[in-house]
Amino acid sequence: MTELAKKRPEFRNIHAIKDLTTYRLPPAGWVSILHRVSGVIMFLLLPFILWMFDTSLSSEISFGKFKAAFNAGLFFIPGWFIKLVALALIWAYLHHFVAGLRHLMMDMNHDAVTKEFGKSSAVFTLVVSISLAVVLGAKLFGLY
Repeated sequence: MTELAKKRPEFRNIHAIKDLTTYRLPPAGWVSILHRVSGVIMFLLLPFILWMFDTSLSSEISFGKFKAAFNAGLFFIPGWFIKLVALALIWAYLHHFVAGLRHLMMDMNHDAVTKEFGKSSAVFTLVVSISLAVVLGAKLFGLY
């Protein structure tokens, strides 16, 4: 063994209290975890998606109720909370889509996949999904 290999710390298990606060997950790890989280969010919000789809397309009256739910609220749920849930759904879809494209691109080009490409594509995925969600969220909340 070389001197460098001997000096380097070896982590076999992460101690939940001591090591978790200092452990730094690489961007590809964050994208991987958020890809799973976004899939779970879309699955759990499927009834909300179906309600939005049904209410917006049934008739003009139901579309008016749909718009009113986003502005004034629905039953005891305020309108801003419904918009916040819709924004979470928008982010989940965008992140899942962009991360899925990243995975497809990596699957097609096995030779081009390096550590640097993984980091840069993960940062690109995070920036694109968050910035698109911010732009669409600004439109959803009526900022423009």
